[in-house]
Amino acid sequence: MTVAESYGSPTIWLIILALGLGTFVLRYSFLGWIGNRPLPEWALRHLRYTAVAVLPGLVAPLVLWPAATEGQPDPARLIAAGATLAVGLASRNTLAAILGGLASLYLALWLVG
Repeated sequence: MTVAESYGSPTIWLIILALGLGTFVLRYSFLGWIGNRPLPEWALRHLRYTAVAVLPGLVAPLVLWPAATEGQPDPARLIAAGATLAVGLASRNTLAAILGGLASLYLALWLVG
């Protein structure tokens, strides 16, 4: 049974429209309503860390609970995460950390099997 069969077509369209409206309102609240106003210093201080937090937030579940191993930690991914962290701390360069992690993941997958 598909989702459309269990809810019905009008309900699915209502859900899609509600989610689209919610997404629009959330984005417009930052861009339209407060886009022309200066933000307070405390808000700017917190927003500086958003980009830094997004990438680890996306990668951490893939390292700790990878779908490829049915949720079991994989030594190759743990090695690559450690190498990425080491390169990032040593170089203070995001691109170098990503490329170092990529190279170490492929090397670890080749060595571990």
